[in-house]
Amino acid sequence: MTLIYMHISDTIHTATRGLTRNPMRSLLTTLGIIIGVGSVVLMVSVGSSFERFILSQVESFSGDTFELQPKGLEQIGAPTDTITAGDAEAIERLSTVQSVAPVIFVRERVAYGKENIAPFIFGTRQEAFNNWSLKVDTGRLLNESDVAGAKNVAVLGPKSAEDLFGQSNPVGKRINIGTSTLTVVGVLESLGSVLGQQMDGYVYIPVTVARTITGNSSTVDYVSLQSRGDNEITKLDIETLLRQRHKIKNPGNDPDKDDFVVRSFAQATQILNTVTMSITLFLGLVAGISLLVGGIGIMNIMLVTVTERTAEIGLRKAVGARRRDILLQFLVESVLLTVSGGLIGLAGGVGIGFVMATAAGKFLEGFAYSLPLSAVLLSVGMAAAVGLVFGIYPARQAAVLDPIEAMRYE
Repeated sequence: MTLIYMHISDTIHTATRGLTRNPMRSLLTTLGIIIGVGSVVLMVSVGSSFERFILSQVESFSGDTFELQPKGLEQIGAPTDTITAGDAEAIERLSTVQSVAPVIFVRERVAYGKENIAPFIFGTRQEAFNNWSLKVDTGRLLNESDVAGAKNVAVLGPKSAEDLFGQSNPVGKRINIGTSTLTVVGVLESLGSVLGQQMDGYVYIPVTVARTITGNSSTVDYVSLQSRGDNEITKLDIETLLRQRHKIKNPGNDPDKDDFVVRSFAQATQILNTVTMSITLFLGLVAGISLLVGGIGIMNIMLVTVTERTAEIGLRKAVGARRRDILLQFLVESVLLTVSGGLIGLAGGVGIGFVMATAAGKFLEGFAYSLPLSAVLLSVGMAAAVGLVFGIYPARQAAVLDPIEAMRYE
C-alpha cells in the first residue's frame, strides 16, 4: 500500500514539475479550458437563476387555479366577446369546479382629488381573491352583498392606494372611476411583481358595478376558477361544455378550432419550466463547444511537450521506467492542466454569474443567484474527462518511444 502511494505521489510530483517548467505556456494552454468551464458554469447559472425566478413568480398561485379567456385576448384578429355570463354560470355548475370568478375589464381612469391614475380595473366577485391568493391588509375584501346589491365599493392594490392617497389610510374615502363614485373598503397586502407585471397596482370592484360602468351586460373578459379534483378532467369538462354551448365541432380536440383558451397555472408552470430548462441546456451545450476547442489545444501542446522531452523519456526508460509509468505521467500532466483550468474557470463563472444576478436583482424583484451543485460537479468532471480523452494520444506517443532512439534525440 505504501509503495502504491509513493508511486502515485512520485508520478504527480513529476507531472507537476514538468508543467511548472514553462508556467506561461501551461497557463495559455489551459485558457481554452478556463473559458469553456467558465462559460458552461455562467450559462447554466444564468438559466437556473431565471428558471428559479420565473417559477417563484407563479408559485403563489395554486396549481388548481385555472384561467379562461376569449382567444382574441391572445390571438390578433380573433373575437374578444366569445365568453358569456351564461358560460361562467354553466361552468360554476360543473361538479369538477370549486369556485368561479368572472372578470370584466374596466378601461377608465381612477381619480382622488388632484391625483389621477390609470390602473387595471377588475370587475369581479369575492372568489377571485381566493383564486389569486390575495389577502387584505386594511379594511375588507369584496363580498357577496357588494356584488348582489351592485354597491359602489372598491378594493385597492397597495401601489394604487399609495399613488392616490400617499401614506394616509384610504379606507372610507371616495374615488372616481370614470363618472362613477365609489367608496374604498379595503387595501390588499403587497404581492409584488409576477413575470415583470406589477400586481399591486390593480383596483377591484363588484362585477355588477363594472357592467354598469362599461355597459357590458352579457359577456365577460376573463374567468378565474379553481378545480375541485383532477386538473385534466376539469379542463376536459370545461372544454366540452363550452364547445357544446358555442356549437363548436371539435372531435379531434384541436385548440385552434376553439374560440376560447383554458389553462391551469400548473400547466403554465410546467411549460415555463420546460422552456427555461431547454434554454439552459442549449446555452450550456453552446458553451461546452469551447471545452472541445480547449481539449484540442491540450492535445497539441502535450504532443509538443513529448517532442521536447524525448531525451528525458528515453533516460527514464533506460533506468527502469515502464511504458505504463510514462503513459501515466503524461496523462496526469494533461488532467492536472484541465482540472486546474476547470477550477479557475469555475471560480470565474461563479463570480461573473453572481455579479450579473446581483445587478439583475436591482431591476427584477426577487431575482437571486442560483447554481445547481450538479452543474459544478459536471463542469469539473468534464474538464477532467477532456484531459483524459485528449491526453491519451500524446501520452501513448511518449510511452511507445524506444529508449535508445529517444536518448539519441536532440
